[in-house]
Amino acid sequence: MIQVVLIEPEIPQNTGNIARTCAATHTPLHLVEPLGFRITDRHLKRAGLDYWQHVRLSVHAGIRALREALGSFRWVCFSARGQRSYHEFAFLPGDCLVFGPETRGLPDEFMGNEPGNNVVNIPIDRTRVRSLNLATTVGVALFEALRQTTAFKGKGIWMATADVAPQTEKKGTRAIPPSRSCF
Repeated sequence: MIQVVLIEPEIPQNTGNIARTCAATHTPLHLVEPLGFRITDRHLKRAGLDYWQHVRLSVHAGIRALREALGSFRWVCFSARGQRSYHEFAFLPGDCLVFGPETRGLPDEFMGNEPGNNVVNIPIDRTRVRSLNLATTVGVALFEALRQTTAFKGKGIWMATADVAPQTEKKGTRAIPPSRSCF
């Protein structure tokens, strides 16, 4: 199972679009506070459409709470400063794909805690464009990770991840059950 982590996301529409992608692929989504919006924001709801009931969403009080909740998983950090391209990286089942805030990216001190070979980039022509939209970046990264792992080997994404047990809550983390709408 691949997981998506958004550190301090700022734009509700991006998070809503990412949530929709996570719903489509049965990928758990982790948001790390502080958020740049309220979880009940109408733009967040609109971007996620009526798919929120299918999102396995957890909100963490900070990076420490996230690390406690996901400590045993390998973190793959996405950054424009990464020296290795995502398509040269070997993703493994259980990887957590970690993305920083839209305007700042992952902080240096955060990436400093991860092995250098787990910080990757998505190559683009930076003479023309500073960065990709966060929702686009997550989509590119997530589908490559799924392609390399089990998702597309025969049955389909939903068959590879549908029977995953729900995450248990840890201190500083609150899981928002799919049966309860956030909105």
